[in-house]
Amino acid sequence: MNIADLRKSYEKAELSESASQADPLRQFAHWLEEAIQSEVPEPNAMTVATVGSDLRPSTRIVLIKDFDERGVVWYTNYQSRKGQELAGNPFAALQFHWVELERVVRIEGSVEKVSDEESDTYFHSRPLDSRIGAWASPQSQVIAGRSVLVTNAARYGAQFLLQPPRPPHWGGYRLRPERWEFWQGRKSRLHDRLRYVKQEDGTWLRERLAP
Repeated sequence: MNIADLRKSYEKAELSESASQADPLRQFAHWLEEAIQSEVPEPNAMTVATVGSDLRPSTRIVLIKDFDERGVVWYTNYQSRKGQELAGNPFAALQFHWVELERVVRIEGSVEKVSDEESDTYFHSRPLDSRIGAWASPQSQVIAGRSVLVTNAARYGAQFLLQPPRPPHWGGYRLRPERWEFWQGRKSRLHDRLRYVKQEDGTWLRERLAP
């Protein structure tokens, strides 16, 4: 099979200025709800892109855990590669790809840690195994084998029993959007792209981009 010959015609929906929300957060909430109701696989999965001190970009998949007018939230290990890169360059880009709906959402902005209270609340809502896992995994570090994780999980499980505290190196990030883009696949590759750019007065400028 020649992958260059793979083709798909995007014909499920359209995205017009008149039918879209003036506020990108409301537009995102609407599309996310449709993705959830459509039962697409993992509608809450998003790509996070960061840039390290070597100016090389890197991406990974995480899960959105909250969003409101302050921004988009996810949780992770602060000592991971993305954590180290965000410490040195506190800007990132997010992307959602809902293949079945032929939609993409891109978000760019500055990143900050959420409050300790927010991180504590979410951490204690997680299943016990996930809370132990936050202690057991030295995320992004080289390990000798899977046995390291299993041994760490057993050790921390015995130490904390049913009440593991939140590790000091684990918590949430919030991306504060400065740009949003909503992409809807269309026939003949004439896709719809609406970009929202935050203005100095806090309002959003909505623009159509060529596909």
